[in-house]
Amino acid sequence: MHNLDLTSKADVNMRALSGGMKRRVLVAQALVHKPPVIVLDEPTAGVDVELRQALWRFIRRLNQDGHTIVLTTHYLEEAERCCARIAMLKQGRLVALDSTANLLKRVHHLFLRVRLRGELPGELRPLEHGGAEDAHVLRLKTYDDVEHALAAIRRSGGQIEEMELVQPDLEDAFVDVMRRS
Repeated sequence: MHNLDLTSKADVNMRALSGGMKRRVLVAQALVHKPPVIVLDEPTAGVDVELRQALWRFIRRLNQDGHTIVLTTHYLEEAERCCARIAMLKQGRLVALDSTANLLKRVHHLFLRVRLRGELPGELRPLEHGGAEDAHVLRLKTYDDVEHALAAIRRSGGQIEEMELVQPDLEDAFVDVMRRS
């Protein structure tokens, strides 16, 4: 109860607790017998930022203490940050099971986010992969393609106001795995 900041709620009826506090109680109930394997299904869904951070600190501590944590989540950024191994399911079938690092290595592209003064050159439009109103995101295969894209922008007379090279994340790996399977 202490680790989940529940001591002040020890005598409160569970029905009177907020959704986040109820989630903490459920986690505490699951852990009372100190099981070697802990299955957490969307533990941070619908909780505020403070509780999310507290839960992750506690979960990391449990894992460091030797508990195996099985986590189901749609929050891929949390899975990337917290999980050493990841399984991906498609229609109930296992389509990937590997270390997080190896799953990220499977992604063979990177992204160049550029905000331009002027138009994106036509030759780069097929590389466009979304973006915001004021920026273009180009999906590139190699670092050499970055040089090509920058040269194309210069040739077209465009001026780069801002640029960022973005490495693929677990969401990109997930999309690639699902597309291939």
